[in-house]
Amino acid sequence: MDDLFTPILEQKAPLADRMRPRTLDEFLGQEHIVGPGKLLRRAIEVDRLTSSIFYGPPGTGKTTLAHIIAGATRAAFEKLNAVTSGVADVRRVIEEADSNLRLYGRPTYLLLDECHRWSKAQSDSILPAIEKGVIRFIGSTTENPMIAMTPAIVSRCRLFEFRHLTAAQVREAMERALCDEERGLGRMRIEMDGEALDHLASVANGDARSALNALELAALTTPPGEGGVIRVTIREATESIQQRVIQCDESYYYDMLSAFCKSLRGSDSDAALSWFARLIHAGVDPRVIVRRLIAHASEDVGLAAPGAMEQAVAAGHALEMVGMPEAGLSLTQAIIFLCESPKSNSVVVARDSVFRDAEHDEHHPVPVHLRDTSYAGAQRLGAGKGYLYPHNYPGHYIKQEYAPVSARGKRYYHPSQEGFEKRIRELRALRGISDEGKEPENAE
Repeated sequence: MDDLFTPILEQKAPLADRMRPRTLDEFLGQEHIVGPGKLLRRAIEVDRLTSSIFYGPPGTGKTTLAHIIAGATRAAFEKLNAVTSGVADVRRVIEEADSNLRLYGRPTYLLLDECHRWSKAQSDSILPAIEKGVIRFIGSTTENPMIAMTPAIVSRCRLFEFRHLTAAQVREAMERALCDEERGLGRMRIEMDGEALDHLASVANGDARSALNALELAALTTPPGEGGVIRVTIREATESIQQRVIQCDESYYYDMLSAFCKSLRGSDSDAALSWFARLIHAGVDPRVIVRRLIAHASEDVGLAAPGAMEQAVAAGHALEMVGMPEAGLSLTQAIIFLCESPKSNSVVVARDSVFRDAEHDEHHPVPVHLRDTSYAGAQRLGAGKGYLYPHNYPGHYIKQEYAPVSARGKRYYHPSQEGFEKRIRELRALRGISDEGKEPENAE
């Protein structure tokens, strides 16, 4: 319930809060879920929205849409923040919701901001109320709920993904604020250069809240000129908004890292470098990048281009010796080398196969001719008997059995026909080992 101080607090609220859309018609973006005829819009319009989770980047309208639902429904509406609320707060809301439903047949919506921050105990405390329909739960989060939230809550909710607003939509939000005399800046005499608006819309990176707050800062800190007109140019706009920041939650971090790795494997230098730059810009430890380069040097390049491992390890040494940003050159060089190298997954296939067999095959004593002969009395035990020393033979090679008993006849390494592995095939052919028709299997 509003009190005497509510109007004062609303006037002092940031522009982004004052300019929250109040109806679905005012709501910007997310046409894929609230556009005409879409499921979420239909559910809101007929007041039949079931428990849901809104997830996506900041400033895309998750909390705003929940407030629109509150204004459009006859249901009661409660709001909690997962950071500051506990089980006791949930119980209070449930008791009031149960009373409203029993006495007046009135359902209750519960909006929980930052819902991924709830513990399992807090999540479990609300499950019965959701299942019985006492509470219509609306969770709002910037995290991927499939990763960051308890499965019990997620399984009882419908998921709606919010996407970044376009630059045009962010600009429209600012233009509304400049014209709105009731809640916005319409009473101030502001002349906003189109270039300044475009800059704020671009740097906001799909976050309407960031753009509106930057707009307000520019307007309030720019001194009026002739006739009391506040002229906001690109200079004021640039000073009022920080450098574009990549919103990198845990889910997005792993998605970007996955995209980087797949670009390496796919031999796309430009894409790999783009993801590399975005990961670094988002604050990712560059040692994470080095670890992936070293792993992919064997996993996706291997012996098709042995120099890939040298490049990856050298980039790691450069990072330790000179640090960033200088080591960024070495990392860039290694990324390009791995991407442009011929590809082979023969190493990872061999690794997976041989470790699988080592775990499951029957173990036998080491064959006599392969046993250690470095200790006194080895000859008396017959150790090493029958071993043929390869360097005593032409080409420094002599065919003999080296494999464990259970692995005899098995082939783990199948060189590809790419890069240096083509030469390996030729050498093996000279030794009577045929790789014709043999290609590494899929490791995944």
